[in-house]
Amino acid sequence: MQLYTFFIYTFLILAITPLQSQTNYDEGKVPYYEVPDVMATNDGKKVKSIAAWENLRRPEVLQFFETEVYGMVPENLEINSYTIVEEEANALNGKAIRKQVEITLKNNDKILPFTLLLYLPKKNTKAPIFLGYNFYGNHTITEDKDVLVSKAWTRNNEAFNIKNHTLTEASRGVRKNRWPIAKIVDAGYGLAVMYYGELDGDKNDMTDGLHALFYPGDDQQEPKSNPWGSITAWAFGLSKAMDYLVQDNDVGKVIVFGHSRLGKTSLWAGAQDQRFAGVISNNSGCGGAALSKRRFGETIKVVNANFPHWFADNFNNFNDQEAALPMDQHGLLSLIAPRPLYVASAEDDLWADPYGEYLAAHYATPVYELYNKKGLKKQKMPKTDTPVNRTVGYHVRTGKHDVTDYDWEQFITWANKQIQP
Repeated sequence: MQLYTFFIYTFLILAITPLQSQTNYDEGKVPYYEVPDVMATNDGKKVKSIAAWENLRRPEVLQFFETEVYGMVPENLEINSYTIVEEEANALNGKAIRKQVEITLKNNDKILPFTLLLYLPKKNTKAPIFLGYNFYGNHTITEDKDVLVSKAWTRNNEAFNIKNHTLTEASRGVRKNRWPIAKIVDAGYGLAVMYYGELDGDKNDMTDGLHALFYPGDDQQEPKSNPWGSITAWAFGLSKAMDYLVQDNDVGKVIVFGHSRLGKTSLWAGAQDQRFAGVISNNSGCGGAALSKRRFGETIKVVNANFPHWFADNFNNFNDQEAALPMDQHGLLSLIAPRPLYVASAEDDLWADPYGEYLAAHYATPVYELYNKKGLKKQKMPKTDTPVNRTVGYHVRTGKHDVTDYDWEQFITWANKQIQP
C-alpha cells in the first residue's frame, strides 16, 4: 500500500510540476492586457445609471460567470427541513448562545443533510454574523466538547489524524487558530460555520454531494451539459444556510466570508444571492478576486489542471487564453455592489497574486460609485498592514496564505463601519 501511495504522489508531482514551473512571479513579466470595461454593455453602450447597470449590464456579467466560469445549479431547492439538534444558552463561559442546526435538502428521492454551527453574543440581540465554511469540520474550529463531529468525506486522510477519509474526535480544535470565536463574539458579532465537505466532497467526482440530488437515477455520473463545479455547489450551500438564517429571530445581517478556494466561493455566493449584507474574500486568488489576465501566480490552466472539479467545464476554454476573456474577475466583484465588499491579501502569498486581487477591487469601483459608495480609486495598492475601510475595503498583510487574528481584526473594524449600522 505504501508503494502504491508513493507512485500516486510521484505521478501527481510530475504532472503538476511542469505547470507550476511556468508560473510567473515577476511583475515585469506580466503580459500586456486590457481590462474589460464593466461599465459598457456587450454592444458597447455606456452604463451611466443604476437602472442601466441593474437592468442591462449586471445580467450580462452575471450570465458570463454562470456559463463560462462557475456553472449553474440546474434548479433552486427549498430547504426540506431543519432541526435544532443542540442548543446551549451559556456557551463560551456564558457569553454566547450556541446552536447546531441540521439542514436537509431533498430532490429525486435523495437527501443531503449538513450542519450549521452558530455562536451568537448574548449581549447583542439580532446580532450581525459572519457565515463561512471550514475545511476540516465544525468541531475543528473549537475545543468546545459539545460541538458535534462533522460527517461526510474529507479530502485529506492524513491531516489531523483523520482515518479513512472520515473526520474523527482526534481533530477537535486543530483549526481554532483561524476562527477567533471569542474575539468575534466580544465584538458583538455572531459566527456561523459549516463543513464544506458535507455539501460536496473536494474531489474530482460528481457522483455524490449536491450534484447527486439532480440526477433522476443512480447511473448518472455528472451533469449532462457544462458540468457545474464544486464552487457553485458550495455557494449554493451558503444560500441554503441563508434560507435558515433569515428566519432565525436571533440573527441579524449576514456577512459571507471565505478563505482560499472558499474565498472564491464567498464571492460567487455573494454575487448570486443579494440577501448577503456584505462579502469578504481572503486570499482567494485565481478564479476568486485576482485578475486572470495578469497571468501572475496561479493561472487558469494551472487551477483547472490541479482542481478540475472546481469550475464549469467551459472555463477550460480559457486555459492559456486569458487574453480572450470578455470579462475578468473585477466583473465578479462588481456584481456585489452596492453591498460592502472586503478583499484581503497576504504579502507572501504570490500564488494568489495580491496586486491582482487589489486591482480587481479597484476596477470594480466604478460600479460602486454609481451608488455613491466609496471604493479603491488609486491603481497603486496600499502599503502592507495599512487597511482601507471603505465600502470596498482592502488590506495586504505581512505573512503567508492563511487566516490570522490580524485579518479578523480588520474584518470586524470594517464591518463596524459598513455593516453594523
